[in-house]
Formats: sequence, C-alpha cells, structure tokens
Amino acid sequence: MNLKETVIGIELGSTRIKAVMIGKDHTVLAQGDHVWVNEFVNGIWTYSLEDVKEGLQDCFANLKKDVLEKYDTVLTETGAIGISGMMHGYLPLDAQGRQLCEFRTWRNTITEEAAEKLSALFDFNIPQRWSIAHLYQAILNQEAHVKDIAGITTLAGYVHTLLTGENVMGIGEASGMFPIDSSKMCYDEGMVQKFNDLTGLDLLSLLPEIRLAGEAAGVLSESGALYLDPSGDLKPGIPFAPCEGDAGTGMTATNSVRANTGNISAGTSDFAMIVTEKKLHRHREIDMVTTPAGKPVAMVHCNNCTSDINAWVTLFREVLGMFGQEPDSNTLFTKLFKAALDGDPDCGGLLSFNYYSGEGVTDFNEGRLLFMRKPDSEFSLANFMRTHLSSAMATLKIGMDILNEEGVQIDKIYGHGGFFKTEEAGQRILSAAIRTPVSVMETAGEGGPYGMALLGAYLLWKEEGESLEDYLEQKVFRDCESVTLTASQEEMDGFTKFVSDYQNCLDVERKAVECWK
Repeated sequence: MNLKETVIGIELGSTRIKAVMIGKDHTVLAQGDHVWVNEFVNGIWTYSLEDVKEGLQDCFANLKKDVLEKYDTVLTETGAIGISGMMHGYLPLDAQGRQLCEFRTWRNTITEEAAEKLSALFDFNIPQRWSIAHLYQAILNQEAHVKDIAGITTLAGYVHTLLTGENVMGIGEASGMFPIDSSKMCYDEGMVQKFNDLTGLDLLSLLPEIRLAGEAAGVLSESGALYLDPSGDLKPGIPFAPCEGDAGTGMTATNSVRANTGNISAGTSDFAMIVTEKKLHRHREIDMVTTPAGKPVAMVHCNNCTSDINAWVTLFREVLGMFGQEPDSNTLFTKLFKAALDGDPDCGGLLSFNYYSGEGVTDFNEGRLLFMRKPDSEFSLANFMRTHLSSAMATLKIGMDILNEEGVQIDKIYGHGGFFKTEEAGQRILSAAIRTPVSVMETAGEGGPYGMALLGAYLLWKEEGESLEDYLEQKVFRDCESVTLTASQEEMDGFTKFVSDYQNCLDVERKAVECWK
C-alpha cells in the first residue's frame, strides 16, 4: 500500500468524530470513529477541548487499526489531510492561543439581540449561531473575556491551527463566521468596516485567513503529529487542505457545488444548501454562505432533526430489553424507519415537535419535546414513526418554501447523513416535504469525512486550472451510482396537511417553553 497515494478526511460531527482514508480512485479504503456527545453547561451547549483531544486521538487510533488489519501497514503518512467540523459557533482565544471561555456550538440560541442588530446594520441575515453574532453578543453582555481576545475561530479552525500552526480556513467555513464577498473571495469589506466602526475593533486581525479549495493550508507540525497520534508513528510534514465546515463537506460529498445543484444533510441537525446564481432578498430563515470554492449558497439551517427520534428508539430498546431482546442499533433503526412507510401520508392526525434546543427557522430560542394526538387520531406504530420523521423535516420545508418563492432554480437535490441510512424511508419523507425528486448516493450515510477527503484529493491531484466542480463531476462522480425517488402526490399532499397542523400548533410549543422551565 502506497500511503502517499491516500488522503485522510476527519470530521468532528455532533455525535461522532469520523475519519476516512481514500485512495487515488476516490474510494474509501479505511475508516475510524469516536462517539461523543455535547454537554449543556450553565446554559451553554458545548464540548470541552479535552474531549476534542481524546476524541481525535481515539478516532485516529481506530483508523490506524483499520489500516493495519486490512493492509498489514502501519499508518505513518498520507498524501494529505483535511479537517472538518460543525460550522459556526464561538471559540475565542488569547494571544497565546489559550481558550478564553467555553466553546459555544452552533446549537446555542443566546445571541438574539446581536443577530438582530447586525442583520439590520449589514442588511444581511446574521443567524444566531454565526461566530460574529456570538462575538458581538459577548461585547453587548460586557463579558470579561472580551478584552483579552486575540482571535476567534470555529472547532475545525481550532483543530487545523493546532495541527499545522496556520490560522487559516476554507472559505465555506469562514462564510459561517462572517459574510463573504464572492466576487473578491474575501470577508465583505463594507461589512467589516461597519463592524469596526460599531465596536472599535480591528475585526480582520481576529478572523482566520481565507483559503479556497485546492489551495495549500499548511503542513502537519511535529507537535500536531503527536497531538493526533501520541504513539509517534505519524510523521510530520503532511500537506493540509483548507479546513471546512460540515456544510461544505456535504456539498462536496454529494457533487453539489455547481450552480443550481443542492444537497440536504440530515443528522443531529438538518440543512439544505442550494448553490445560487443570484442574490436573494434578506430572510431571517435563509443564510447566505459559500461553497468551498467560494460560490454563493442559500442555506436553510434547522437546529433539530434526529435527536428526538434517537431518544424514542432508545426507549423502544429498553422495552425490548424487558423481554430479553437486544437488537443491534442498525436493525432497530431500520425496522422502525421502514415502519414509517406504512403510516398515513398525513401521519394520521399525530403531531410532534422535536425541539431539543431553539429553532431559528420558526423563531424559538428554547425548545421543548412534545408529542400530541387527538382522541380520534390513528395512533399506530407506523403513524408514530412517520410523525417523528416528518417532524424532523418540517422546519426544513418551511425554509425551502421561501426559496421557492424567491424563484431559486434547483436541478438536482441530494440527501446525505444518518437520516438517509435506511433505504427509502428518509428519502421518501424528504421528497414529500419539498415536493422534489431526491437522490441518495452510496456514500449518503458518511458524507462529511468523505467530502473532506475529496477536498484533500483535489489539493493533491487536480490539474492546472481544473475547477472543483469539474474535478468532482468528471473524476469522482462520473460513474457513481445513486438512487432517485419521488414521493407520490398523495404523500406530498399528506405532508402539506401535516406541516399546516404543525404551523398552527407552534403556539402550543411556544406556551410549553413559557410554562415549563
């Protein structure tokens, strides 16, 4: 095995840190992962940096083990590495690179005042989870750490700098920190000046430098090699692709970086990314970010997707355990997801809200988990599961309807993430929600780290002047198999009825947040 003809992509996702190694033909050769979970500490959704370190090391050790078992080779080098992570959030550092406050993840909805003021100042939607909203909210709150800030970054940016010593990131990841000018491939200069005038800060000195897909972003340092692989087997000097967010890796993994293409990632959160050809009107529900190559993207981001489903599956596992049954997770999820296909298109009059946390699309800063039914509802396992799968897609549909009103053209939609692991179920529910054919590739369940590995491959193996769009289309996905599915008209109409009930009952969810502290 020629290790220099491989690339490693690592993604720090919401529930797992995942690594994949691919070869020059872009197929997956080996994998590793580590399960972790966010914490809710003093009102903040966070991960400790010690958990980041332990998780990365365990994930990489599992990748090494897989390489050794499959190829009888010790993983000492690779052609390139790329780091990806959950987009957005807030990680402020002092001049020595020390953490100044808890890492605030994308899940937090604690920056409403800052987001509203910046959106008005810029005439550009700034969501609560964006890094700049967190920074300005900390300023408004007069938090003690603000005076010591020498830089702010994201989780992927932090790890990239730790491994390479370079404070740089991919433009797609940067677009979730601060608005981007896609005509100049840089932070929007006019908005930067407005922020500086507002706060007295020199914002550009605080933000990471931007790199485009295919540009060099440093090499693995000696300390970085030991951080990732404490055994000392991994050699320093390995080139790094610009780090990216999970939105950018999802676009890459589904060949959705060309104008009028799009993908929907569905796991702990769900979001749609549609590459656009025109500037949209400002909508609170729509974010404007970029592809890893800097093209504008309309993003519908929903904080809540599968967490509530996972909780119910855990409950069903406990019930089965009372009868001495211990099904493996994949089997249990598959059977329950497939049961949803037998449910009524409108879920039989059942309704649920999956708000583990606040939800920006429907304007909630907090959430409560609710399941409701009327006395005459058709209460069956099939309808119960279809309700929770439909609830996971409900806020996404609300945002996607706005894109339709804007006349955004979508030629292709690809789905990826854990929601699509079970054949047909998630795909059919999504198609019913957005009334559009949905395609799923073979890599649908593991899009993120694979997408990051592809960006590393583009860094290494692109030809002179070859665009990311052409590289993916002609060299990676030309012969890739995918399954396209379109929901029936009855299913589409049923979902429309479901989401109408959902919107009519948002006041119930709002009252639950108000009354149940």
